[in-house]
Amino acid sequence: MEAVEEQNERYFEGILTTVRFNDERRFGGDPKSLDAFMQRLLIHFSNVPLGNRNLIDPDILGESYEYLIDRFAEGAGKKGGEFRTPPTVVRTIVELIKPQEKMRIHDPTCGSRGMLIGCGRYVDDHGGNPRNITLTGQEKNYSTWAIGKLNMLLHNFPDGDIRNGDTITNPRFVEGGTLQVFDRIIANPPFSLKEWHGIEADPATGKVDSKQVKARYENDPYRRFRRGVPPTTKGDTAFLQHMVEVCNDHGMVGVVMPHGVLFRGGAEGKVRQALLEEDLFEAVIGLPEKLFYGTGIPASILILNKAKPDERKGKILFIDASPEGFYHEGKNRNSLRLQDILRIVAVYDAWADADRVPTCIEELASLWSKAVEMHRSRQLKRAPSDDIRDEVNRKFDAEAEEIEQARQAVCEWFTAEHPGGRTSLEKFAAVVPLEEIAKEYDFNLNLSRYVDPTDPPPQLDVTEELKKLRELEKKRDAAEQKMNQLLEELGYGV
Repeated sequence: MEAVEEQNERYFEGILTTVRFNDERRFGGDPKSLDAFMQRLLIHFSNVPLGNRNLIDPDILGESYEYLIDRFAEGAGKKGGEFRTPPTVVRTIVELIKPQEKMRIHDPTCGSRGMLIGCGRYVDDHGGNPRNITLTGQEKNYSTWAIGKLNMLLHNFPDGDIRNGDTITNPRFVEGGTLQVFDRIIANPPFSLKEWHGIEADPATGKVDSKQVKARYENDPYRRFRRGVPPTTKGDTAFLQHMVEVCNDHGMVGVVMPHGVLFRGGAEGKVRQALLEEDLFEAVIGLPEKLFYGTGIPASILILNKAKPDERKGKILFIDASPEGFYHEGKNRNSLRLQDILRIVAVYDAWADADRVPTCIEELASLWSKAVEMHRSRQLKRAPSDDIRDEVNRKFDAEAEEIEQARQAVCEWFTAEHPGGRTSLEKFAAVVPLEEIAKEYDFNLNLSRYVDPTDPPPQLDVTEELKKLRELEKKRDAAEQKMNQLLEELGYGV
């Protein structure tokens, strides 16, 4: 492994030698049985042709590796969320920020690189060249950095520039003393990280000196925290401010954040207010609970845009995709279905305009279907036999059917009738002026203030209800008269 790494230093430096192949606890048994185990592995895989020229789907190794990462994340408890974001959440954010060819895309907390790979897939699915984008990222944990670098290689993104280090305390993408900027920032930072500032707690008290934290970051050389220094125990707005600073003047940020960022006061409230006053927020999308590895709390997707279209300036789109029925409910963890992604993205693209939503639903479904047919065509050309061609067709027929079912489900949802006369769209989303958010809600972005998914209690027709009451009274009187008659016949006076 050392020799392979040395001969392919550009791609494998620091990756292959991080695994301890002589670890008896990891691979089981004494040295003799361990050698036999490794021998069997090598013999087995030497008989399986895994070069791209041998594979119908050139991404099959990457898909297999991501499958293993998913299984690892599922079993890693709270640590699973540190390196893996559910693929359906990744796809939702990517569909919202729409990366394009020639763009520089950056993930400052990139974990196993799922979000960067998702951006590459999006460009490919939309007819672009995924090699004609620049993918960069930073990851603090060295083992996760190695996992993610290999993930990029297996997905055929060998030129991805992924650097090891702490984004807040030691940003690695710096040029001439200033932060490099990018067209798209996409990230899922650790929720409410306590140790974001890199300052050790006092051994005697176990507490971090907040004055020391404030002094260090008020003098941040990159001026990332001019809107406010986050509290010592919650790093959410530290990551958010970093992402805003590395986003160029025509760029967008798509980030997952816990709901507390939307309403917490103090230093976080000041940061939120400053970002709102700069008109950077474009959309706030509430997600269901139990979506993420290692935590059951619900989260939100924040879309910030430094080049908001004129019709979106001075406004924010709120979407509540958290109610029951807008996700698949699993035993241990929930997930977004294709129809749930379609619903969110169509409403965002239409900017909650009821006249435009149906068109956006059809356009998205059409684009997804074209991507399926493109991948089908590629794989059919590489298929060596009729049996394998049939297998390829079955696979892509199922994907095409899933898209059609999603399209129908969202169309039915959109046209459904609800008690009280409210539309499905009104219960799902709202566009709110910044002036209202500032004056009436004091810069609070809590979704429940702007979107109400519940139906109103049914209104009673008093005249009709009184009529029913009188009918019941007549029946009661008749029953009482009959009872009295029976009692008299039995000799009981009434």
